[in-house]
Amino acid sequence: TTIGELAFALCDSLTRVTIGDSVTTIGEYAFNGCSSLTSVTIPDSVTTIGEWAFGYCDSLKSVTIGDSVTSIGDHAFYSCDSLTSVYCKATTPPALGGTWVFDNNGSGRKIYVPAESVEAYKSAEYWSKYASAIVGYDFDNGVVVE
Repeated sequence: TTIGELAFALCDSLTRVTIGDSVTTIGEYAFNGCSSLTSVTIPDSVTTIGEWAFGYCDSLKSVTIGDSVTSIGDHAFYSCDSLTSVYCKATTPPALGGTWVFDNNGSGRKIYVPAESVEAYKSAEYWSKYASAIVGYDFDNGVVVE
């Protein structure tokens, strides 16, 4: 049920990962430094993403975070320079472990959240830092909601 601390850290040739539906926790530094990883889908079963879990995944372009995630550790997606799309399906903003879950938004990253939850995300502690990147999204139909 847990992907442990440092489980796949520095696996440079890892390009894809499938996280099973029985996983509830992704540990600290679990995929840190997996420089070839391009996309990750975190299933609805996961409730916790640890600190630095995907930090320094330089090729990571897209992340989908399931609707059951309640906490994301500090620096979880830090220094993922190619990360342009984050799809966070949770209607209640997950608690963030600090101000630097993501790095600055030099990549023009968009954080897609349920349309009905945009204001909740923009005003939530630490999420407010990323307010300009937060966009409403209809996950059922796969479209941006203005």
